[in-house]
Amino acid sequence: MKCLFLLFLLLAFNSLFSQSKILVKEKDTIKRHQNENELNEVVVSGTLKAVKRLESAVPVEVYSPVFFKKNPTASIYEALQNVNGVRPQLNCGVCNTGDIHINGLEGPYTSVMIDGMPIVSSLSTVYGLSGIPNSLVERIEIVKGPASSLYGSEAVGGLINIITKNPNNAPLFSADVFTTSWLETNVDLGAKFNIGKKATSLLGLNYFNYDQTIDNDKDGFTDVTAQNRISLFNKWNFNRNQNRIFTIAARGMYEDRWGGDVRWEKKYRGGNEIYGESIYTKRGELLGSYQLPTTEKLMLAFSGTAHFQDSRYGTTSYIANQKIGFLQLTWDKKIGKNDVLTGIASRYTYYDDNTPATSILNENNPEKTWLPGIFVQDEIAFNQRHKVLLGLRYDYNSIHGRILTPRMAYKLKINDNNILRFNAGTGFRVVNLFTEDHTALTGAREVVIANNLNPEKSVNANLNYIKKIYFDNGTFLGIETTAFHTLFSNKIIPDYEADPNKIIYDNIDGYAFSQGISCNVDLNFTNGLKFILGATYMDVSNVENGVKIRPILTENFTGTWTVSYKINPIKLSVDYTGNVYSPMKLPLLSDTDPRNPDSPWYSLQNIQFTYSGLKNFELFGGIKNLLNFTPKRNNPFLISRTEDPFDKNVQYDSKGQALVTQNNPYGLTFDTSYVYGPNQGLRGFFGVRYNLF
Repeated sequence: MKCLFLLFLLLAFNSLFSQSKILVKEKDTIKRHQNENELNEVVVSGTLKAVKRLESAVPVEVYSPVFFKKNPTASIYEALQNVNGVRPQLNCGVCNTGDIHINGLEGPYTSVMIDGMPIVSSLSTVYGLSGIPNSLVERIEIVKGPASSLYGSEAVGGLINIITKNPNNAPLFSADVFTTSWLETNVDLGAKFNIGKKATSLLGLNYFNYDQTIDNDKDGFTDVTAQNRISLFNKWNFNRNQNRIFTIAARGMYEDRWGGDVRWEKKYRGGNEIYGESIYTKRGELLGSYQLPTTEKLMLAFSGTAHFQDSRYGTTSYIANQKIGFLQLTWDKKIGKNDVLTGIASRYTYYDDNTPATSILNENNPEKTWLPGIFVQDEIAFNQRHKVLLGLRYDYNSIHGRILTPRMAYKLKINDNNILRFNAGTGFRVVNLFTEDHTALTGAREVVIANNLNPEKSVNANLNYIKKIYFDNGTFLGIETTAFHTLFSNKIIPDYEADPNKIIYDNIDGYAFSQGISCNVDLNFTNGLKFILGATYMDVSNVENGVKIRPILTENFTGTWTVSYKINPIKLSVDYTGNVYSPMKLPLLSDTDPRNPDSPWYSLQNIQFTYSGLKNFELFGGIKNLLNFTPKRNNPFLISRTEDPFDKNVQYDSKGQALVTQNNPYGLTFDTSYVYGPNQGLRGFFGVRYNLF
């Protein structure tokens, strides 16, 4: 309620702004149109159809490659660190895998898609997200809040849709190469080919290599995992009569990463001599869209993925094979004031691994899940000011049965500069525990499932307000504020505290919620200075037996900023980017664990200089992590018992609790789960971009 009160307070202030007339001079008309275009991109993620962002009844945040180039990264996973309310979360202090949190919700609650296809999920959310070439990304669309009425399972807390470039609009050749003072090297290459007049092909290659063994915190373990990754992407657009759509794309990715004892070599893989975590990933994807040759607008979308994982966490072996097939047919029809979208979809998931998750009575039993569904959405435009969207989806899960997810949205266009939107809906996530929680796979703790786990469900409501202000000197100010509340039932929560040697999973005996308010500010001055500011305050809690508990690795406040200034006479741009996070509860092993129970306030800040005075070239360089922050600060260690990673010298009491001994003064076992931020300090970087049109 506090969040809604603040938002309505903002609306009250807006009425005061509206009383004063803003006059835009003729010389500022072009600048104003540019700002409008930035706010009014065409988006598809909110309603599964192309619509201008300000006309969409569902709030969609859009981020272009220009935004991400202000802090160049080697993967989409890292790039999202400067998006307000979105946080890449490391889940392992050794192998550095992670997931994406939206508004404080863990990675499994975020559905990550490529061109609207649900192909980055479950196992691949943890291990496959880093292999998407940045050079092929047209934009990233983010929907905060449940989107299951359109996208089904996993879109419980939010949706990230990675839109790849249209080959017709891509440069003939592009290259983006950079390296850092840690000798991390990233190469993104793209090339366009015209095959006669019928087809255009876009070929992309991403290669990332880091093979240094650096141990700045002096614990005998690598600070950052060594990685060798290659990803190849090919997308085709076919020209058809009446501009009907036909696109098809494929991607293959291979990654070899390891972390652990600095003395580790491949010959120690899986053994108990020297500890290492070694992960081989092979992944293939196929996706496409085909508009049927009918008078009605019928679109067939399809995708298929194969993901193979071969991992060793010390002596623990985790070998998994996941295949996902997806087929969807939609019908888009305008009937008077009604813009109707209906569709049928079916998703098949095959999952097999070498854990108890896929065995019955010690016999292998791969999980095979069918998830057919049908949905309908009606967007009703009563007039230019009022628009309502109603949606309903019915799915039948072959394991969990019937699932119904309704949705509604209302948009009020007060005037061209003031838009108010209210959204409410439900989400669901079917259980796929072992493929999503890396900590459960490392072998450092035993996994215990207390009961049969039920699907998680959520109910969400959010109120969104956009305000545009044009000053008479050409300065532009855009403000977008959202108050949100999500209530969960059947949430699956891990218990790290009952037993330091176990992770105990069970559906919550109560409820959980995520609520808060976020604000994005876009301020553009005519002299080339630009600010993009974001802040989110949230309360994420689990409630059992009337007791409210904040989950581990969940912050109350996050802030992001990008400050850019272009010095046109010398063709130089300066970008200062950063984020700040409030303290998070961290997973300690026992009362005698000497590590801090909460993370400190911390900030990751970067600066970049870009020179664009050469034809088709850009030269860029700068410094990452200006404050040289690492999680080791004010902590005696991050990974416990690195000197005894196989727990050979740990003694236990009758209840299985580690005892305090001379060789184990804190009574701990080896554990890698104490991690909340990247363990990589200040470093420089330099790179070059080339585009040939």
